[in-house]
Amino acid sequence: MKIALAQINPIIGNFEYNFNKITEFANKAKSLGADIVAFPELAVSGYPPKDFLEKQAFINENLNTLTRLVESIKGIGVVCGYADINRIKGEKPLFNAAALFENGKIIHKAYKRLLPSYDVFDETRYFEEGKTSEAFLYKGEKIGLTICEDFWNDKSVISDRYYKNDPVADIADNGAKIIINISASPFEAKKNNFRASLISSTARNNGIDFIYVNQAGANDSLIFDGLSAVCDSRGNFCVMATEFKEELITYDTTPSQIYNPLTLNFAHENESILNALITGVRDYIIKSGFSKAVIGLSGGIDSALTAAIAVEALGARNVTGIFMPSLYTSKENYKDTRSLAENLNIKLEVIHIDKIYKKFLNGLFFVSNSDKPEITEQNIQARIRGTILMAYSNKTGALVLTTGNKSELAIGYCTLYGDMAGALAVIADVPKTTVYELSYIINKDYPKIPLNIIRKAPSAELAPLQKDEDELPPYKILDAVLKGFIEEDKDINSLVKQGFDKRLIEDIIKRISKNEYKRHQAPLGLKVTSKAFGYGRRYPIACDTEFNF
Repeated sequence: MKIALAQINPIIGNFEYNFNKITEFANKAKSLGADIVAFPELAVSGYPPKDFLEKQAFINENLNTLTRLVESIKGIGVVCGYADINRIKGEKPLFNAAALFENGKIIHKAYKRLLPSYDVFDETRYFEEGKTSEAFLYKGEKIGLTICEDFWNDKSVISDRYYKNDPVADIADNGAKIIINISASPFEAKKNNFRASLISSTARNNGIDFIYVNQAGANDSLIFDGLSAVCDSRGNFCVMATEFKEELITYDTTPSQIYNPLTLNFAHENESILNALITGVRDYIIKSGFSKAVIGLSGGIDSALTAAIAVEALGARNVTGIFMPSLYTSKENYKDTRSLAENLNIKLEVIHIDKIYKKFLNGLFFVSNSDKPEITEQNIQARIRGTILMAYSNKTGALVLTTGNKSELAIGYCTLYGDMAGALAVIADVPKTTVYELSYIINKDYPKIPLNIIRKAPSAELAPLQKDEDELPPYKILDAVLKGFIEEDKDINSLVKQGFDKRLIEDIIKRISKNEYKRHQAPLGLKVTSKAFGYGRRYPIACDTEFNF
């Protein structure tokens, strides 16, 4: 049997687009002589559809689109993800489903049995668990269908969660030699090798050829890295698709077809993060119906990296930088910002904010006119810049990309309605230390980001001679504590055992808690780590900020 893996990038709710995409790839697979082609999880609707699943019209259109696909695609078997209706009263109204159809007839359906409800996943909100996992005969082969989380259940690989059911084992025990898994598995740093180990172990332990078909592209904060693959019954990878891109690959199960085991050489972690961010920006803007972006440039590394990513995603002609200097802006930042714009070949607008700022100070009796602006006066400057960026966005239709990194967002070193104003927070899940690492990768061919921007001490420049580390711990230490507390769920005692000062840890954790209200009002951020601020991390705002856990 020749199996095609269709790694596509659907658009949530655009059923006509998804219908055409599935049809296009099915016809390509047929032209390559494939007997069957598999598409990702919920490919008909796009993943994740979230509360669209509560709209009956959405479900009906999803089912109508599946019917159209069944009726229109001929001469090849198709495995496709969709949302099916559960007619059993007292249960959730839907199943997360996969259907195998061919020549106008649905041959087999499978319902997802393991429904994740951790981090960004919330599938028990909408779906009922499937009851059984079955093997069935198709074109002389005993095969089975599973959906994403159904194979994330190998005790030898996963130690922190284990489901009571094992759909893959059930299907293998029923005699299947091939199991197709359709997935929408989001990208996160360090996941590639772990997922590959899980796929290999699943194939080897169950004595099956394991077909893994993942989504590519991005939807909102989630980025899907693709890397669809086939692993044989010995646990050897035979074929693998490209990272982040749409692609069609094939695998032939006939004994005469010999595959040499692949040596998995995944991109460096930071290379993958950078490509993920580029993918996330491109798909967020284009799928939202826009084409252009505007960025507030400061002469600092965060805005420089954000601009470079935007250029990679959208092209230089679709990116505008606005430099908004004040009396506190250094001369080198004028020079560095112009150099950045020239290197990236983007349009640069320069708007001085001194006069606007002075009008604010003169018009507000409760603010200070001193030469040493306090936090209120500093925030006014940031909010003037945010207003200018939003005005440009309203006038031109370019979406504002905010430039704050994860380190700043964690401890509230950012201004609501100021530098946080915008449509998409590109590097909101990128720690400051990683910002530097990504900037060097951006510069690997030639210095797109001027080296002086990378080398100079970071500063908000909202007060005379201001430097970030006057108010913050060194970023290397801060990021290590944040990673341990946010991504690894370590408590204070565990962090102290790592060698960090207890008072420093307590201060950082207190800042994280006190600034939860800011993050609740922040723009959507692209997720690239195991725990990002956003939908997958939910903490109360009105709570005890003196906690020690």
